[in-house]
Amino acid sequence: MQADPVDYMARAQWLRAVVLGANDGLVSVASLMVGVGAVGQSSKAMLVSGLAGLVAGACSMAIGEFVSVYAQYDIEVAERERRRRDCGSEKEGVKEEEEEEEGSLPNPLLAAAASALAFSLGAVLPLLAGAFIRSGEVRVGVVCAVSSLGLAGFGAAGAVLGGANVPNSVLRLLIGGWLAMLVTYGVLRVSGLVFGMHVSSG
Repeated sequence: MQADPVDYMARAQWLRAVVLGANDGLVSVASLMVGVGAVGQSSKAMLVSGLAGLVAGACSMAIGEFVSVYAQYDIEVAERERRRRDCGSEKEGVKEEEEEEEGSLPNPLLAAAASALAFSLGAVLPLLAGAFIRSGEVRVGVVCAVSSLGLAGFGAAGAVLGGANVPNSVLRLLIGGWLAMLVTYGVLRVSGLVFGMHVSSG
């Protein structure tokens, strides 16, 4: 007996939120830590900045997802109310359809929690990578390397679950992440030279 084909479209909404959330967390925190490392800050300053980025980013993701999904929820509820008025709620077919659709409404709180958790999981990778390394230059290199592996993993996982092309997905995430870290490093490096923001990397 042939198995039912995978409904990739049904996965699209939650898959997009999870992959984008984890990717955003990894790239944001890694770029922040690399940027701080560009001006030779101490390991403590680098880790604190990364932790601050994790907390702020997770809160931002949760609030943004909550507002977005709640707007979608309101639109769907309003649309069902219009259909109910047009068709008449006394009709049996309409009642059955309403019962089936009731469970399919988006859940803003669940979406917010999932986005915050995904962001945090992605952000943990660069934080752990730089937590136990004292040398500033080595720490920046390790954060970049671990973040690249994480990006490749997220890209591959998203492609496999979504039925997309794995190499293309991995390459897109890697290029985007590398650009973000490079730009952040360059801007902070130049700012450090201009404003004299250099501190011992111990």
